[in-house]
Amino acid sequence: MGSGIAQVSAQAGWEVVLRDVTEGALARGKGGIEASYEKFVSKGKLAAADAEQALARITTTTDLEAAADADIVVEAVFERIDVKREIFTNLDKLVKDEAVLASNTSAIPITKIAAATGRPERVVGTHFFSPVPMMQLCELVRGYKTSDETLATARAFAESVGKTCIVVNRDVAGFVTTRLISALVVEAAKLYESGVASAEDIDTACKLGFGHAMGPLATADLTGVDILLHATDNIYTESQDEKFAPPEVMRRMVDAGDIGRKSGQGFYEH
Repeated sequence: MGSGIAQVSAQAGWEVVLRDVTEGALARGKGGIEASYEKFVSKGKLAAADAEQALARITTTTDLEAAADADIVVEAVFERIDVKREIFTNLDKLVKDEAVLASNTSAIPITKIAAATGRPERVVGTHFFSPVPMMQLCELVRGYKTSDETLATARAFAESVGKTCIVVNRDVAGFVTTRLISALVVEAAKLYESGVASAEDIDTACKLGFGHAMGPLATADLTGVDILLHATDNIYTESQDEKFAPPEVMRRMVDAGDIGRKSGQGFYEH
């Protein structure tokens, strides 16, 4: 997600610093961006010169202090509140007063993340969708103290990189989109687990019956079964609503490493 956000930002003309904890992770991220640009160029959707210029706008670093001069910082780390709060605590000490601190979280309340800073009014959710270069939506999420100015800045940024925004005015766990997809994935996984129907037929029902571009179990494989498991766990913990309680099959898949496309096996073989 981080490299995807960096890719669309650089392509839109932003100067981008991509930060990760290891040089290896940065090399993989930059390599993925290069490969994506090459694909767009080969399909005639991006001029080679524009791709070259966009790449030149991206620098990489393992130093968090590189965020000190940023106008907008977008965090896109693993969906754990303790990890995110630690990062935002550290960013709060580094960035300039007018900087916007954004989280790409798909399920964790922004208010809880913002509380780790001394500037909760400058913290907002910018939930992009994977793959970022292809998906048009950005879910903007207000925390309890997010200011109108911060929300407007986040919207201007997201729209500048080609996204259409929706606004979540109250940051309940899972917001709008993750609550909807989590409820659908959980029920689809339960139907699959109990042998009611195959993964293929469940997904076909959603595609042909409801007009979905992709079925819920294929979506889980694309997103990562582990990512959706964490998201549904977060929503269930906050809401105690049984429809968000992940079925055993999802936990067993994650324990076994069958987490979707990135592992080669999920609800489908890839």
